[in-house]
Amino acid sequence: MKEIYLDHAATSPMHPAVIEKMTEVMGDVFGNPSSIHSIGRYARKYLDEARSVLAKAIGAKEHEIILTSGGSEADNLAITGTAYARRNEGRHIITTQIEHHAVLHTCQRLEKEGFEVTYLPVNDKGMISLEDLKNALRDDTILVTIMYGNNEVGTIQPIKEIGTLLKEHPASFHTDAVQAFGIQKINVDELQVDLLSVSSHKLNGPKGLGFLYQRDHTKILPIIHGGEQERKRRAGTENVPAVVGFAEATKIAQESFEEKQEQFILFRKTFLNALDQAEITYHINGDEVHYLPHVLNISFKGMEVESFLVNLDIAGIAASSGSACTAGSIDPSHVLVAMYGKDADELRNSIRFSFGYGLTLEDILTAADQTIEIVKRLVK
Repeated sequence: MKEIYLDHAATSPMHPAVIEKMTEVMGDVFGNPSSIHSIGRYARKYLDEARSVLAKAIGAKEHEIILTSGGSEADNLAITGTAYARRNEGRHIITTQIEHHAVLHTCQRLEKEGFEVTYLPVNDKGMISLEDLKNALRDDTILVTIMYGNNEVGTIQPIKEIGTLLKEHPASFHTDAVQAFGIQKINVDELQVDLLSVSSHKLNGPKGLGFLYQRDHTKILPIIHGGEQERKRRAGTENVPAVVGFAEATKIAQESFEEKQEQFILFRKTFLNALDQAEITYHINGDEVHYLPHVLNISFKGMEVESFLVNLDIAGIAASSGSACTAGSIDPSHVLVAMYGKDADELRNSIRFSFGYGLTLEDILTAADQTIEIVKRLVK
């Protein structure tokens, strides 16, 4: 039985070209990029070239890219780094109820340290209100952190409009673009963001690597201390082979934006058409106009998510609830709670399918057929 991986929003397989590039560098480049001898300078050359690729991918300058261990660290650095750097100017932060836990848990920790956080609500499509954001802004607001595209339901927030709104306000603007980078074209100047988080493993690069974009003159303090790497903003010897692999994955993504989007939209339509033809009762969670094309979160009436996931797995389909599994139980998704309320059926019957590298239309049809069979068997 062929396994069909439909959980690319959780992580993605490494692209063969990335593996090849990293293997080559692992064999030839071992120097510390901070060393001044020729072997260190050779490693620095690879690091600088990779950083240039990452910067160009979002329309940034090379020195505005801070390499991190991943999206979670990038989010932590953006939020905690801003809070500590600007706490004498104010202690108010604005975020949303549907952020990744790397953002939410960081904000919650800062609340224990005396910062005040406003968690903006969303509508039943997972979209914030610009009016709510405008009303929440205060003179002591030092940071607004709102994700680009949601990892569970795919809804894309109006980041460009938020950037315009904040143009006349001194607050720093951060967006978690982990789920969007490599899928959407991103330009930091067009979006008017000051800080932007990215992770490598979401776009067929290696795990354990990401970056934080920091616009010139945007204040942050480091949260990891040690050497003077990353212009004294993030200590630790850089993982050169992984950074080169990240750059290679980014190049591939940049060259195939339109092709990938068209393919994912076709996968989405094909999957939904199969459900319609089988007369399956369902609805889509998330905005159906402003969405990440690779994320499809579906609520199936009468289903229970735990048994659904188990049956999908037995059928060779890897999908996700978008929720946290703990000790055999599934905690309600905080995203769906924010969208529908704590007693909604969607908390118990929603599945996230997410598309990516290596999938074929035949795979999508097979997954849809298996899903239909499971729904018909389990829904009485």
